[in-house]
Amino acid sequence: MCQANGAYNREQFKPRATRDLEKEKRRLQNIFATGKDPEERKRKTRPGRQQAPAPKQDRFEELVKEIQERKEFLADMEALGQGKQYRGIILAEISQKLREMEDIDRKRSEELRKALATT
Repeated sequence: MCQANGAYNREQFKPRATRDLEKEKRRLQNIFATGKDPEERKRKTRPGRQQAPAPKQDRFEELVKEIQERKEFLADMEALGQGKQYRGIILAEISQKLREMEDIDRKRSEELRKALATT
């Protein structure tokens, strides 16, 4: 513990990240920018085994998923200490998607009223 010269030496604590935060940050930024995970591209199915195309999804449901993805991205960025940088952008995008959902809802309600009025 104490050496002959009276100096106290202590082992320096060197924290090590359990994962590469810079790599994770770049991955999340790519997901945000492209809407796709670059790791998913590497794991694509082989050309010989094509899956049947999924049925066309409703735009309203797509918007719900997109909003959820934006929320998850913001949570990930906040966990990496980058939330402040993205918060305004993400909240603006979510707001825009909510307005689009309201427009879709308004149009559907109008169509339903017209359909009920004609019967």
